[in-house]
Amino acid sequence: MVRGHPALSISITAVGTIRESRRLRWKMRMLVRLVLGLLVLKAVVASPRFSRQLDTYESSNYDEDPENLNGENNYEYENNLTIDEPQIEIGTLVPPRYTHPASPDNPDVLIKPPLIPQGSGGSGSLMGPNTQGGMPTCLLCTCLGSSVYCDDVKLTSVPPLPKETTHFYARFNQITKINKGDFAQMKKLKKIDLTANAIKSIADGAFSSLPALEELVLRDNSVAQLPALPASMTLIDGSHNDIGARGIHKEAFKDMPGLQFLYLTDNHIDHIPVPLPDSLRSLHLQRNNIQTMHEDTFCNLKDFNYIRNALEDIRLDGNPINLSRTPQAYVCLPRVPIGALI
Repeated sequence: MVRGHPALSISITAVGTIRESRRLRWKMRMLVRLVLGLLVLKAVVASPRFSRQLDTYESSNYDEDPENLNGENNYEYENNLTIDEPQIEIGTLVPPRYTHPASPDNPDVLIKPPLIPQGSGGSGSLMGPNTQGGMPTCLLCTCLGSSVYCDDVKLTSVPPLPKETTHFYARFNQITKINKGDFAQMKKLKKIDLTANAIKSIADGAFSSLPALEELVLRDNSVAQLPALPASMTLIDGSHNDIGARGIHKEAFKDMPGLQFLYLTDNHIDHIPVPLPDSLRSLHLQRNNIQTMHEDTFCNLKDFNYIRNALEDIRLDGNPINLSRTPQAYVCLPRVPIGALI
């Protein structure tokens, strides 16, 4: 109230009353909206379609007909499901329609998803062929595209593989033997890694019939003889085994024009396995029993213009050989081998 101005005092009081009235009406509207919203939400939640729905499927793509599920042509379930009734996930997509190649006039026929082709020891399926224990390979292992990973799953033998496999890894298992049929008909197999198993023997022809094989890793096993391999090899790793003086076939690497890496560290080899292809880039023979070397081991004494540019990495350290006794053996190399010179 402003002293001496009664009209102004009345006006201020009226303005305050109007503001209070408007605020009260606004609160009432918000309360009504809230009540209506709760009622609508309750009605929606109570609807069976809100919590469960079953999309219409095409029966030709499945073993069971969803339309006859539980003997009823009913896609909705009751609110109170029993423990045996299936829960239907909201938002399940209906499989798309495709025209079957064999039935171009029937647009309702669905094409089934392609299965992984049959492996080397079982029928084809999405889980791969079954192992001897009855478990699918791709369930026991991990299949990613054309690669099969069976690392540290306690294998005692090579499992049947899908025929489309290109890379196979079975490291840190208890495989003791490689049989001739373990990789039969594996026409696309490019790499096999069997590091850290207990392999003692490899059957003749176990790998030689693989036309696409490029890399074989047998590190940390008990292999006494390196198996025959196809001419397609680019990497061979037989380090940390029991390969002895007779453990490598004569001229084993001669007909491998693409071989680049040969690792035979920590064995019992007493000679350098010549002839070596010109493609070879790295030769690791450290910690063996090599005592002598010929002057034509790496170079061609009949052609002094011959240079082996690719072979830049030769490891002979840890062998009882004096490299200084055969200096003519390195004149064609870009680098002198690593090893003892006295």
